[in-house]
Amino acid sequence: MGWHARGVRGISLSAARNLHLGKLAALVHRVSGLALALFLPLHFWALGHALQGTASLEALLAWTAHPLVKFAEWGLVLLLAAHLAGGLRIMALEFLPWRDWHKSLAAVAAGASLAAGLAFALAL
Repeated sequence: MGWHARGVRGISLSAARNLHLGKLAALVHRVSGLALALFLPLHFWALGHALQGTASLEALLAWTAHPLVKFAEWGLVLLLAAHLAGGLRIMALEFLPWRDWHKSLAAVAAGASLAAGLAFALAL
């Protein structure tokens, strides 16, 4: 095989095309969970501004009006929705008898996540 038949990190392109949907859903769930965990210190820092007084909180709220922060908020909502939908998919796979529907559950989870993200983006 030549170099052109390899993708990123040596994964063949045909293997990437055949990535199992369940594995992709699990990967999205884990990555969204890690990203949310990394966001928590920033969230606690922002909450600390409310405890420091009105001026500090007002300065933080003025900063959150920037378009880049609004876009990041949309990304956060999308991550939350993806993590919630992925968690519900996992619970359904574990507790409900219809395990053959896992591809449909992954598609529903992805669709629900995108719908929640788009609804939040339209509300901005």
